[in-house]
Amino acid sequence: MSKTTLLMKKYFKYILMALVAVIFIGTFVFLYIKSQPQPEVYDEFTLQRMDIRKTTVVTGKIEPRNEVNVKPQISGIITEILKEAGETVQEGEVIAKVKVILDMGSLSAAQSRLRLAEINRKQAQTDYDREKTLFDKGLVAADEYDKIAQALRQAREEVDAAQDNLEVVRDGVSKSNASASSTLIRSTITGLILDIPVKVGNSVILANTFNDGTTIATVANMNDLIFRGNIDETEVGRLSTGMTMKITIGALQDLKFDARLEYIAPKATDQNGANQFEIKAAVNLPSNATNIRSGYSANAEIVLAEAKNVLAVQESAIEFDGDDTYVYVIKGEGDKQTYERRKVQTGISDGINIEIRSGVKPNERIRGPKMIATENAEPMAKHGKH
Repeated sequence: MSKTTLLMKKYFKYILMALVAVIFIGTFVFLYIKSQPQPEVYDEFTLQRMDIRKTTVVTGKIEPRNEVNVKPQISGIITEILKEAGETVQEGEVIAKVKVILDMGSLSAAQSRLRLAEINRKQAQTDYDREKTLFDKGLVAADEYDKIAQALRQAREEVDAAQDNLEVVRDGVSKSNASASSTLIRSTITGLILDIPVKVGNSVILANTFNDGTTIATVANMNDLIFRGNIDETEVGRLSTGMTMKITIGALQDLKFDARLEYIAPKATDQNGANQFEIKAAVNLPSNATNIRSGYSANAEIVLAEAKNVLAVQESAIEFDGDDTYVYVIKGEGDKQTYERRKVQTGISDGINIEIRSGVKPNERIRGPKMIATENAEPMAKHGKH
């Protein structure tokens, strides 16, 4: 090995040792500096006059106050649908047509009723003819004759009613009441058709003791909407009917409108382990709200408490100790600055600012949250406006 090579190895060894020493010393100096206590700097606040509102947000849905299910008056098969979901419909307007499916039991009963009515009418006619002959000869009293005549009229009415009943059972409509055909399914209210769950060819049944009947269409008045939501038991005690709220629909962020609380459930329901109370509010729709649909998700902002033109400070300056609240009032300047712990009486809070009712004067400075100073840190500005 040459002398030059040995010399280079020696220099390399010294350089490596020097580098390790620099790293070690640098690490030691860094840790020493970091271990030194940093000066504490606090934000500063002063009392300001403002309006404070404590609000809560309730999630829910927008829906019509009343939804009407239009059902058939007879059982049958849908032969034609004249309307579609989303269209408006007037009260009495035809939505669909139904073809009657004969119920042999009902048909047999209707035919029997008509036969019996005919027999009773013939007997009443015979009685009347005999009684009239006697009455004309002055052999019976007028009262007796009137009773027989009345019985004949009733028998004739029963025949007509039985005939109509037979036609309705057999054809779905009677000659005497063709305009009110039960084969024509008509809307019972004026409004918007929300849903038509049947199709042409579907069988439908009328409501009876054992079922609710087939729904042909669901119709609602979209000019009379409500907000329906649930509020937690911790906040329901602050609500009262008549309170106003601001409604925001998630799908229509630019649209906000007012509503008035009109119902608070007297009984809670358990939802995911929390007691919730249902609320309903009448929605006051603006003139430009033409695209609101039933079932839209919505948020309702409710003002639970409000204080106007009161002295307040940021809530981060408050120290809570049990049921008592304190602030630290700043005394002096610079290195001679001290902090006086003072009990204060607070009012409502909106989560950012809190009302100060007593304990601090408007011109006194209040210590805020602690800040960690850095080399480039500038003195904290005094917060007076929010």
